[in-house]
Amino acid sequence: MAEPESAECCVPPAGRPSLGAEAAVALAARFKALADPNRLRLLSMVAAGEDAEACVCDLTEPLGLGQPTVSHHLKILVDAGFLTREKRGVWAYYSVVPEALGDLATTLTGQLGSAR
Repeated sequence: MAEPESAECCVPPAGRPSLGAEAAVALAARFKALADPNRLRLLSMVAAGEDAEACVCDLTEPLGLGQPTVSHHLKILVDAGFLTREKRGVWAYYSVVPEALGDLATTLTGQLGSAR
């Protein structure tokens, strides 16, 4: 004999709201920005710089990439909110957004932390 269906089987568990479609797209874009080894290295290099900033002119040689490629990767990190860009004369200087990685971790643990 079949077991009776429970009316509660399709009711989501109480707790934190799940990640909505729009928020998932935004979060995926931020993770995609970090999913490239060169961008991770750039973020690390900028963070390690004096005052957590670096000039684009100082980032090309250590990566072994041309300035246009490095600038492209830096733009992706700026667009994702991990770096800021400031023009000083002919050079662009990039700074780490201190709360960016913490905000990403908070969002992730807030959404997935209840799955434990």
